Amino acid sequence: MRGSKILITGPTGQLATPIALALAPENEVWGIARFSNPAAREGLEKAGIRCQTVDLAAGDFTGVPDDFDYVLNLAVAKSGHWDKDLGANAESVGLLMAHCRGAKAFLHCSSAAVYDPPDDEPRTEQAALGDNHKFLFPTYSISKIAGEVVARAMARILDVPTTIARLNVPYGDNGGWPYYHMEMMLAGIPIPVPPGGPARYNPIHEDDIIATVPKLLEAASVPATTVNWCGDQVVSLQEWCGYLGSLVGKEPVFEESQHALRGNPTDGERMHELIGGTTVDWQDGLRRMAAKFHPELVGA
Repeated sequence: MRGSKILITGPTGQLATPIALALAPENEVWGIARFSNPAAREGLEKAGIRCQTVDLAAGDFTGVPDDFDYVLNLAVAKSGHWDKDLGANAESVGLLMAHCRGAKAFLHCSSAAVYDPPDDEPRTEQAALGDNHKFLFPTYSISKIAGEVVARAMARILDVPTTIARLNVPYGDNGGWPYYHMEMMLAGIPIPVPPGGPARYNPIHEDDIIATVPKLLEAASVPATTVNWCGDQVVSLQEWCGYLGSLVGKEPVFEESQHALRGNPTDGERMHELIGGTTVDWQDGLRRMAAKFHPELVGA
């Protein structure tokens, strides 16, 4: 992507930061968030990103232009408070789309957490939805489902081409769920796992996330396009923890819990049809991540 005016929500987040930094050199990138961390804002501004303090749930876009070519809605709230998270994860989607109704395409980042977990079969985009993350994040799955519904409705009301992308375990040099597992191992903290067999997912590296963003925007449509956003390789939590443990010299300790997240593999067929596959091997990606955070333990 070159020469475009792009708005990114939540640019200080684990997912949005590398995307914003990758797009900034060749585009006019704006980032909106609360910016409670001045250092994070300063780092983005040094990279050429125009930062504006905005409370998305309030819908006050004072100082934010409305002539963006593309909008990447990557912000997320997990406070556990229903009013706050429904406002931030769902109502804000409609308010933002109304403000940017002239955009060529709107990318709404959802999550594989919207799927109901009846079994360990990969979920297609037509699979049942449900409260996947109830025990860990009580408001998350429901508010993300609500956000999808708002995006779908506003795409039709405003005629804004939209893609809803259900992300499955993003990770990379900016962290992610496997990073926290690595830190837990180093601290000697047991890692919760669901009873039964391995908990399988489709982790996707930030390099593949960045590479597929333009293609997801190209796939935007009215009615909205919904697609899984996931790595091609199915990997269990137990596998990636074992591999990370071998890199940092710690054996993972697993603790079965009824409240641990169940595996949530997703089907990539529709993704392949729309935007192609992924390229980063999960072991290579995890090694790079471990080396970034613990160079004293892992060689680059």
